[in-house]
Amino acid sequence: MTFPLLRAGLLAGTILAGLALTLPAAAGIERLSVIAGGEKVGFVEAVIDGDSVTIRHDVKNNGRGPTMAETLVLDPATGLPQQWVLSGTSTFGSPVTERFTRDGTGAAWADSMGQGRAAGHDRPLYVGQYASPWALGLYARALLRDGDRRIPTLPAGELSLEELGKVDAGKVSYDAYLIKGIDLEPSIVLLDGDGGLFAEISAGGVVVREGHEDTADTLRHAAERIEADRHVSLQQRLAHRFDQPVRIRDVRIFQPETGTLSDPVSVVTFRNRIAAVQPLDTPATPGEVLVEGEGGTLMPGLHDMHAHVSLQSALLYVAAGVTSVRDMGNGNDVLLNLTDQIEAGRVAGPRIVRNGFIEGRSPYSARNGIVADSQMAALDAVRWYAARGYRQIKIYNSVNPEWVPVMAEEAHRLGMGVTGHIPAFTNADAMIRAGYDEVTHVNQVMLGWVLKPDEDTRTPLRLTAMARTGGLDLDGPAVRRTLASMVERGVAHDPTAVTLELLMLSRNRVACPCVADYIDHLPIGLQRRRMNAIAPIRDAADDAAYQAGFRKVLEVLKLFHDSGIRLLPGTDDHTGLSLHRELELYAKAGIPVAEVLRLGTLGPAEYLGRDQQLGSIARDKLADFFLVDGNPLEELGAIRRIRMVVKDGVVYYPAEIYDAVGIRPFAPPPRVTVPDGPGRRADALQAPPHDHAHEYGVQTAY
Repeated sequence: MTFPLLRAGLLAGTILAGLALTLPAAAGIERLSVIAGGEKVGFVEAVIDGDSVTIRHDVKNNGRGPTMAETLVLDPATGLPQQWVLSGTSTFGSPVTERFTRDGTGAAWADSMGQGRAAGHDRPLYVGQYASPWALGLYARALLRDGDRRIPTLPAGELSLEELGKVDAGKVSYDAYLIKGIDLEPSIVLLDGDGGLFAEISAGGVVVREGHEDTADTLRHAAERIEADRHVSLQQRLAHRFDQPVRIRDVRIFQPETGTLSDPVSVVTFRNRIAAVQPLDTPATPGEVLVEGEGGTLMPGLHDMHAHVSLQSALLYVAAGVTSVRDMGNGNDVLLNLTDQIEAGRVAGPRIVRNGFIEGRSPYSARNGIVADSQMAALDAVRWYAARGYRQIKIYNSVNPEWVPVMAEEAHRLGMGVTGHIPAFTNADAMIRAGYDEVTHVNQVMLGWVLKPDEDTRTPLRLTAMARTGGLDLDGPAVRRTLASMVERGVAHDPTAVTLELLMLSRNRVACPCVADYIDHLPIGLQRRRMNAIAPIRDAADDAAYQAGFRKVLEVLKLFHDSGIRLLPGTDDHTGLSLHRELELYAKAGIPVAEVLRLGTLGPAEYLGRDQQLGSIARDKLADFFLVDGNPLEELGAIRRIRMVVKDGVVYYPAEIYDAVGIRPFAPPPRVTVPDGPGRRADALQAPPHDHAHEYGVQTAY
């Protein structure tokens, strides 16, 4: 799972509106603690000496995290970086070297995307790719000093600032601000009365001034409220609800049962149900909303079977046509509250099936869900999740393998399934015998074929050891033994192949294949992350080993599919768009496109026991589907060109959502006609016909 505080692009800054522009001349030390799951997992230390700042940033959560050193020289007149050097290792140990300099003629920089230069001084602020959270204070002060609180930035884009009011932390109140433009999700920062950074807060974790760690839980709840208020406002603007029937005319339906498209038809919804699938020439009844499908394809809503949902990712899932997800581990109070908010219609999001995350206590623990330090505590965790309606337990890396048979037995006794990582110092074969109904991540299976018994997968080894898999003999006894066990016991598999592609094939200065087809649609912060090596690539041999290893991943997917093992498409990502690539990888592996689309729609609904309501488009089923431009059976990438999404009968236009989060839309909305009249709502978007030229610029709407 991605730790929200570690997203690359969280970084850098210091100036203040209404405050002095330069840092104090006297030397000083500013220390911040990184808190996750109520525990300190890292720190930031900034030593300030006049116009020079030296920073150490180290985080280790879930056995990984960045270790970075930074030096800045600030302009004494503006407080903005004139020189900035960053070096160290990124989250998974890849080496980092980043530089920025400014002189009288302009600025130059070098990061994972390569080298860049800008003449002049019209973009005064550089956003560090690998900067520590300390930089957020610098950005906030710079924005406060600016008249309209918007600053063009290097290497691209702009930052903007929004006041949020006061947030209490113990007996002291701090000024809260939203910094927008760094990445998909804005950063919430708290400044003290002198403009110093007190905290960066989110629902997933907190970075807070040393000595105030006891306020972390209070601050996290404050972040939850701030994020919820913002997304309630977005829902009010982006969700289009109609009291009358909605007729989507001239579409062909993808039918997952047969893997074919229907003849052109009209689909009619009323409230949250599909009221009818009618012949194209059927006349509309008075008062209907009319959506022109213009020969496009209507797809059943997609499922992401490996999600870690936040308010932001919930919105992005909807934009990507992902109307159902399975959450594989989260802050338990965060997830329960988010599920309630989505079901009440207050915020946008997919239907969520909850899995309960159970981790063991170790120096490498992921601070998520419930961390158990004994078998009894692990059993208590199983019962806690069962009492709250979770579908499965998810077992993680540091769980003692000896506990698993008892945990699985208790989960099954209470009506839950068992899935998860393969704990350290065991393998998939043993965990399947212990009671796993499913295994997550294809690397978790494959590592059992290449690791030695004493090698520790609580560390980044669970990624780096995949470089050993290129030469695997898939007809060998180890592979065949695992395969036979999965088939015999009906064990399903959630591969998250797109995450393995990201981890194994990302390289500096080259767009990761996982986003190469649409990287220019993404905000600059996310573009920089996706042109950034993740695995440590020391030489050409390492590069070749990872390339060969990923080719073997695709062969394993095809082998599993051909053997009858149920594949459950999931991403372990937060953009929604990654699910489209997950499905493309299945097709790249050799699985027929029609079957791939079935795996993403009806297959998960069947697995979850919800296929009577979801997974296909038919009369009386729930209205969860999306309209695309083109025929996905002929061009699978067409599922990215989504013009409209209907989730539980509520209509969304992805172009509007993407405009709001800084993604360049992939397709315009359809033309919609809403009749006026008593009791009828006319809040739908009036879009031009699809054959008109229509460009959607990137906006930073919040």
